[in-house]
Amino acid sequence: MTSPAPDATPSPNTQAILLLTAPLTVGRDRSTGVDPLTHGEYKRLVRHLIGLQRKPSDLLDPEALAVIEACAPIVETGRMVALLGRGFQLSQALERWQARAIWVVSRADAAYPRVLKRRLREEAPAVLYGCGEAALLSQGGLAVVGSRHVDAALLTVAAQIGGLVAQAGRVLVSGGAKGIDQAAMAGAADEGGAVVGVLADSLERAAVSRANRDRLMAGRLALVSPFDPAAGFHVGLAMQRNKLIYGLADAALVVSSDLGKGGTWAGAVEELGRSGGVPVYVRSSAAGASSAGLAALHDKGAQVWPEPQDVLALASVLADADAPPQAVLFESPLRTAPSIVAGYGPST
Repeated sequence: MTSPAPDATPSPNTQAILLLTAPLTVGRDRSTGVDPLTHGEYKRLVRHLIGLQRKPSDLLDPEALAVIEACAPIVETGRMVALLGRGFQLSQALERWQARAIWVVSRADAAYPRVLKRRLREEAPAVLYGCGEAALLSQGGLAVVGSRHVDAALLTVAAQIGGLVAQAGRVLVSGGAKGIDQAAMAGAADEGGAVVGVLADSLERAAVSRANRDRLMAGRLALVSPFDPAAGFHVGLAMQRNKLIYGLADAALVVSSDLGKGGTWAGAVEELGRSGGVPVYVRSSAAGASSAGLAALHDKGAQVWPEPQDVLALASVLADADAPPQAVLFESPLRTAPSIVAGYGPST
């Protein structure tokens, strides 16, 4: 089911969540001297609000002090008051985002991708920032990920896969990073396909990029990030956004990966260990040189990509979420044993 489009003006619940969790300025909010709530702190606050039969917007009510004080075991009252008092900073941030056609949804909104709440549960980000066609976030598709630094042959492989996804009328999901991510996204775009880019940084810049403008306006591209639109690159943020790439897809293909390190490796291992995670495939040696990193992911439960050559074969791969493991095509040097309130709670 497709989620409704985000509202132009964030809902009261979303405004409260932004005040509590968003930087509103890059890094530490110097104007208040307090830090926004971390994801873990916000999760605990949500549980507490549910117990009080309250929702985030109740914290903005003129008579909210009693509710705020009731949350003191989770968030110190002075800190909560300071965060909720950032109305001017929020209005400035909203004006800046709207000028760049950036929308905001929170877990409290019907427009928030239901698939993320279902798959990630409490780990689904409290807020998502985005630009472009939000409906693409609810259409599944194939996630294609891989290393930044690869040879031209693997970039061609990624672009060909992206093109096939587009020809099949499915969405290509990736992380927007240099290397495999951008090659796969470009391959899909060149075939007129729909693309979702899950960004770890610089959404503001990507939203106004000339390279993205036409596809954003045509409804063939959605850019989304759980981080402040002005945030710069940080390895930790890139790691955190990996689960969203997998969560928005029906299946995932790892085209390249280092062994035991790097964001691609960490994201794939996390998804392979997730209960109810999507099928994870690794590129077969038939599509390039063998890889110790991919072989190790295969040992951890990833399936070998069956190399679909046409749209019907690809559709079969994406439709068959319970496909049995494929034949081993790698010779690995490291063989190893194989009650919720108003829609904003952790499980909705």
